[in-house]
Amino acid sequence: MTIDAKDMINSILDSVSRIDYIKPEDLPNIDLYMDQVTTFMEDQLSASKRYEEDKILTKTMINNYAKNKLLPPPEKKRYSREHLLMLIFIYYFKNILSISDIQTLLGPVTEKFFKSTSGKDLTYIYNEVFGMEKGQIEYLKKDLLKRYNAASSTFEDADEEDQEFLKKFSFICLLSFDVYVKKMLIEQLIDDMGPECDSKRSKKVKKQPKEQ
Repeated sequence: MTIDAKDMINSILDSVSRIDYIKPEDLPNIDLYMDQVTTFMEDQLSASKRYEEDKILTKTMINNYAKNKLLPPPEKKRYSREHLLMLIFIYYFKNILSISDIQTLLGPVTEKFFKSTSGKDLTYIYNEVFGMEKGQIEYLKKDLLKRYNAASSTFEDADEEDQEFLKKFSFICLLSFDVYVKKMLIEQLIDDMGPECDSKRSKKVKKQPKEQ
């Protein structure tokens, strides 16, 4: 591994180490108006932006989420702690899932836990899910290093001036394949959660040819 390659992988691992999430104790204890919501999300999640000019959340996005029933409507134009938690989930899901998939996934969560009066509310759900984050970061760092080393061993017989690009291309392909497979798995799991799942399965069974 060359010095430049070491710098690159160390930079990647350092970026992964800085990945964080909004902790429940960081959420405001008062309801917020739209502008306050977008400002809060921008402040808390700005490190996840690819470009400085990117927007974490806009008024149009929030209105679209409410229109598509991903987000319960605000009360007197103000958004509660529960609204913020739902927006955080939506923010992460929207990068890999369709609107309909997010609806299927978050619908039961909203129905049962949004504004729940029991101890098992949205904060409970959020804590359980994001509590796994620290362990996952360490696993991810080891997995990235393993994949990077595998990609670095490719194209040894390529022309020297092409090797750096081709090895990086291999690394990107490995990461992309991983994302592709996991996205397929996520979509299958969501399909199994949907109300039309049983009817889809029955149609597939009917279409299968009879055994001779």
